[in-house]
Amino acid sequence: MCSALTAALVAMALIQRSVAFVPIGGGAATHVSITGGALLQKLKETCKAVAESSGHEFNPTGPSAEELVQACLGPTATGEVSATKFRAALQDIYVQNGLVDRDFVTSAPHHFNSEAFLEGRGLITEGVVSIKANIRNQNYQASREMLGRVLHTLQDFYSHSNWVELGYTEPFANLIHPDLPIENIAAKDTATCSDCASGNCPNPILANILQEKKLTSGYMGIFSSEKPRGKCSHGGAADLTSMVEPRGGISKDERRPGNEALHAAAVNAATSASLQLLEDIRGAAGDSEFLRLMGIARSAVVCFVIDTTGSMANDIEEARRVVYSIIDSKKGTQDEPSEYILVPFNDPGFGPMIRTTDPEVMKQEISKLKAQGGGDLPEMCLSGLQMALTGAPASSHIYVFTDATAKDIYLKDTIVALIRSTKSTVSFFMTNASGRKQRSLRASFDDYRDLALASGGQAIQVTKGKLPEATDVILDTSTSALVTVLQRSRSSGSETFTFLLDESLKNITLYITGSQITFTITNPAGVNQSNPELSGDLGMIQNVGNLWRIRLDADKQTGIWKIKMASSNPYTLKVTGQNTITFIYDFVAPYGGPHPGYAPITGRPQAGQPAILLLSVMGRKGPSSVTVGEVGLIPVSRAEAVSKGSTTDMGNGDILVTVDTIPQGEFVVILTGTDSVSNSQFQRQSTTQMSVSKVIVKAVVDNSVEPGQTLSLPFSVMTEGSGGAYSINARNDRNYPMKFPPSVTLTTGQYANATLTITPPASTPSGTDITLTIEAKSSTSVDSNYAVLRLSVVTKITDFVRPTCEVVRISADDCPTDVSQCVSFRWDLSANLTDGNGTGIDRITLRQGDGVFSHNALSDLNIQASYNASCCSQIVEFVAVDKVGNVGTCYHSIVQSGGPPSLGLAQPLWLCLWLGAFMARS
Repeated sequence: MCSALTAALVAMALIQRSVAFVPIGGGAATHVSITGGALLQKLKETCKAVAESSGHEFNPTGPSAEELVQACLGPTATGEVSATKFRAALQDIYVQNGLVDRDFVTSAPHHFNSEAFLEGRGLITEGVVSIKANIRNQNYQASREMLGRVLHTLQDFYSHSNWVELGYTEPFANLIHPDLPIENIAAKDTATCSDCASGNCPNPILANILQEKKLTSGYMGIFSSEKPRGKCSHGGAADLTSMVEPRGGISKDERRPGNEALHAAAVNAATSASLQLLEDIRGAAGDSEFLRLMGIARSAVVCFVIDTTGSMANDIEEARRVVYSIIDSKKGTQDEPSEYILVPFNDPGFGPMIRTTDPEVMKQEISKLKAQGGGDLPEMCLSGLQMALTGAPASSHIYVFTDATAKDIYLKDTIVALIRSTKSTVSFFMTNASGRKQRSLRASFDDYRDLALASGGQAIQVTKGKLPEATDVILDTSTSALVTVLQRSRSSGSETFTFLLDESLKNITLYITGSQITFTITNPAGVNQSNPELSGDLGMIQNVGNLWRIRLDADKQTGIWKIKMASSNPYTLKVTGQNTITFIYDFVAPYGGPHPGYAPITGRPQAGQPAILLLSVMGRKGPSSVTVGEVGLIPVSRAEAVSKGSTTDMGNGDILVTVDTIPQGEFVVILTGTDSVSNSQFQRQSTTQMSVSKVIVKAVVDNSVEPGQTLSLPFSVMTEGSGGAYSINARNDRNYPMKFPPSVTLTTGQYANATLTITPPASTPSGTDITLTIEAKSSTSVDSNYAVLRLSVVTKITDFVRPTCEVVRISADDCPTDVSQCVSFRWDLSANLTDGNGTGIDRITLRQGDGVFSHNALSDLNIQASYNASCCSQIVEFVAVDKVGNVGTCYHSIVQSGGPPSLGLAQPLWLCLWLGAFMARS
């Protein structure tokens, strides 16, 4: 425990946060520090275990996220390795951790206030069940969000209760193990604190409470000063009960004169408790899934949405060829996709969505697709795209193959909301079906073009015969560390665009879409190449359909480039490269309360207010290897200067940006800076377009829903524009039954409240993730906004008994005491494993040890496990997980000295060191 805690505290230093139990904002964030320290420590342990089992070393070259990911992915991580998914995963957890202070500020159980110990433990239990169920269904986003909330509640126990005042230095394991009791809670009529007139006494807990080891916590009143007679208060200016005797408070949220030791003890205990919880989740998930949960995987995700109607036979064959090419050409490299997703659609059906990490499974599934049905009707293209956007990881590249209009064009606003929420990029490959009736072909293609532009993708129109020449775009973008340097769109006309290419960029490619286009590219030395020159001094130009693809030569790139473009029709320009210098971002809004901070906006930012962004910047050697210059907002479709923002450095590459003047219409984020590795300037741009709105839609999901049960979800709508009737529309990606009001009547500047209900069918599998959008639109459709929410369907479980282990035989007598002579000798161990509650053991895996591990059928009630290893490999640990996610870990060592004691047959019933099972010494 001590060594793990030391390592965690070292990792905490990497997060660079000051010490206080408050969320992001105000310059302090120990909830983030504690969470980040525990996450990094557990990730390093997991990466090391995975590396050792794969036969290679885990040896990060430095402390940055980029270097951790590079080392964790191992030898296949050659070339550029992006840490964006890892940093984004951490941000998901940090953000939800902080939002507990905004969304549940008055809830005693969420903070273990007011002696709500059983209720608080209940929230942790429900949350962990939800996390494990969602991981089993690969719903990592939902798992991360719940993990952040659960960690906040768990950490608050040590700051808000008297646990450390009672002298305990280890965590209270009973909080994460519902099969263990929480006892000795101070009765409601039992006084617990003495009066503290100054409000700043180091330890006002009554002596008899300390002697009797009674658990208590401070009462918190934000709107009322009432509390039971004699009870402790939380304390602080926001707590009205702290002025009622006994005055003061026992909160250790912040370091104050006199409470330094207690504050430090609370931080240490909260860190250790976070490590225990993460270890339990790691055990239930398995190492590879735990790493995927944390965003440590090869960055590329290949996602295809494919029309399977009768005219699509050639297109399906080309999509199959592309998938095979990606799998075969990128196998064993960093660019090998970490996941494959396939969503077919037809008329009237779409789906199911197939997700797999196994490339052979993807080959099999795409080979099963057949072109059939559909007739002359448009298909459910946007329904299939909605399924992909909600099922694929955030920031995925999604490729849509179709030859028809979208029958479900009514989903267009929902698709835009999901694109903005997920920041995924959507590209359309539309071919012309011979003899097939189309309704307003140009208009339908414009719809696809709008969606592609909103996401930063391409809308490519090509004949079926030329489709194979256009799909190189997929090979380009299904790669790790892809960055966008520039993206612009124009309705027509002539314009010269400039962009900065830095020394670090590789595989630089320009994409132009449109018809009757002329362009000339000029490099920093003044060398030109025009569109008729397919092979010129600057690179190779390829033209197919409405797509121009220009791959620049590697040795002619650094500096300011220009491209002059002209067309009487709409056209787009996009410049991409491959590199790890990039950024992730969220538009955020400040919130107040006892612990103020910033919360991501789930819809469009508010018009008439400064736009606030929280950015995380990444460099080749971490954030310290880049210096940020300017950050601003710029329109994609108009010639307009950058709206520059003022920046505040939050540490560790996190930057708070405030932009006072917001561009009209759609805009993206643009960032410039200096790479210290090459001492050169760089330019990066986000791909997802955003705009502001005078409408605000607010909603918070506070729990999961059981199959067959109805969840009521309150939401609020407000406008700073014209009042009146605003239509309400809500959709979920599962098509589960919902009820909501068709409209609300708004008065300018005032919130109107409403409720939505949703009922998942009783047959819904536990761990099903629901993405829900709620949209409010003015009667003239001039202004609208939305909220995107995630719900989890989780079956209630009552089995919290972990598998048990009994060692029945150890044979290690032949192992020599001199370790240098261990090579020629072996030892073995036999154990019986049982699931205490009878639901059955689902998985047993070897976590530590280089020996041979085996066990009989998992269907047996009593499972016999055996292990045989060289005497040089002196530690064995294996993990047993039952069918509802309860975890037990068997650990044994034959180390004679300098390590854990050997546990032998002198202990006839050896219960293994179960994960986190440190019993409270009360």
